[in-house]
Amino acid sequence: MSTANILKPTDTFLRFLLVGIINTVIGLSSMFLLLNFAGFSYWLATFAGNSIGAGTSFFMNRAFTFKSHISIGAGIPKFIAVILMCYVISYSLGGLAANTLPLPGWAAVFITKEELAVFLGTGFYTISNYLGQKLFVF
Repeated sequence: MSTANILKPTDTFLRFLLVGIINTVIGLSSMFLLLNFAGFSYWLATFAGNSIGAGTSFFMNRAFTFKSHISIGAGIPKFIAVILMCYVISYSLGGLAANTLPLPGWAAVFITKEELAVFLGTGFYTISNYLGQKLFVF
């Protein structure tokens, strides 16, 4: 039995989360590699990581999540617009929250403020991107 058969056709958020897990692993891995090993800035690393994750997201969400028949030509500009808006808003909020929240001394051993900003931004991004894709793109 495949995953597609287990989920009800109305479970778009669960489908979106499954696709998102794949995109998040790819995107976050890229972000941290670029941030920590390639010396990219926070903004460049998060932008590149999200771009890499989004590369397959459009097609996976179109076919699997929303089962949409929107044409590629009509869907991609909307998809890119939603991704860019969600990116700027979410990672700005992530950076603001990470710099505002007190980070206990013991936590600084495990995570930097920039890394915390990436995680928080990713959470904001997931929710806003789902809503934008569902309501505007597909």
